[in-house]
Amino acid sequence: MSPTRLPVTPVRQGSIRIVGATVIDGTGAEPRTADVEVVDGRIVAIGVGPAATRAEATVDASGLFLTAGLVDTHVHLTMPNESNPEADRLKFMEEHAFATAESMRLTVEAGVTAVRDLAGLTPGYRRAVEAGLIAGPRMHLAITMLSPTGGHADPVRANRSLPAYSDFEPIPSVGVVDSDDEVVKAIRTLVRTGADVVKICTTGGISTPEDSPDDLGIPERQVRLMVAELARRGGRPIAAHAQGNEGALAAVRGGVTSLEHGYEMSDELIEEMLARGTVLVPTLSTLSLSPDPAKKPPQVVAKKLEWQVRGRDAARRAIEAGVPVAMGTDAGIHPHGRNGAEMGHLVDAGMTPLQALHACTIQGARLLGLADHLGSVEVGKLADLVLWDVDPLSAPHVLSDASRARTVLQAGRAAKDLDGRIG
Repeated sequence: MSPTRLPVTPVRQGSIRIVGATVIDGTGAEPRTADVEVVDGRIVAIGVGPAATRAEATVDASGLFLTAGLVDTHVHLTMPNESNPEADRLKFMEEHAFATAESMRLTVEAGVTAVRDLAGLTPGYRRAVEAGLIAGPRMHLAITMLSPTGGHADPVRANRSLPAYSDFEPIPSVGVVDSDDEVVKAIRTLVRTGADVVKICTTGGISTPEDSPDDLGIPERQVRLMVAELARRGGRPIAAHAQGNEGALAAVRGGVTSLEHGYEMSDELIEEMLARGTVLVPTLSTLSLSPDPAKKPPQVVAKKLEWQVRGRDAARRAIEAGVPVAMGTDAGIHPHGRNGAEMGHLVDAGMTPLQALHACTIQGARLLGLADHLGSVEVGKLADLVLWDVDPLSAPHVLSDASRARTVLQAGRAAKDLDGRIG
């Protein structure tokens, strides 16, 4: 596996002590009132009693709940809220870039400190965040997604017209792959461009009018070819857009790291995922959105209503069987800034609130290969932390309201501080 990228805004050189919060640390321990000390962006002590260091600032967090930052493993930050395809065609590239920066800001302010962007962003945005030029979460990037001609990643419509988003695709010539040679070339191009993860489509989709979740995309044989080519180049995880069962089986048997959506789950598929440790990212936030007949073609509305029923049942069965689950909202389809809604949907699908919080923090960090640094409140980890004014375990559905995240820290630096606690 290639070295895991840990993009971050510059670490705050200094020390703070957060006192009086109820800490839900993500390790499985019971919530407890404890002080958390941070030095140069990392947690150095957790507990009560004398301070381990002489903190430069003390943060009174009495009555608040402290968790690790959320990790959303399926977002599309280049798809702004309230996007208008016709108006988007008239925008200059810099307007599109600023709209993307706004999506990134909304994401952090919702308590999400790390994401996987699964098609749309270029490494330039990641570098801008690392340099402190714009606010944003830590980001692992797929850059684009891959499918065969006529598949979910093929933007060309039946009349050969193109949707507005294709005007802003980072490397559009890479997305459509048919032959083995095209598959290998695409993988090499993505690695060269700086992809942290490869996004493939082994089925069609709900949101695209020319294909269906039951349609097959990249076959198992070519998934294996991608896995082998990535292994030759240091390794990268593969995230598979897979909604129907047959294409999902092809993805899992081919060796993908995570199954995105998974809206149809046979017993066979669940058994394969358990045997291989494949992670499910169910994107229930997007699945639960009501389709708008005024904005979507009739066939898309009909597909969405049918697959909502299938998808909720699939998530319930996978959770009940013990399939590992990580948070993913498909934000861009789902509104940016409401990422915390996924926790409530996971509870509705059968998780306990504590299990759902794990899926939204440490499980996501594991999927990104960052669990040594993120995903729980533990000594030695980076201080990517959120102070909530509501108990996530008692009211998980309320986390959809970004204002409940009062303070968001990235490596000890305030990315959001509604009440001026950090100063």
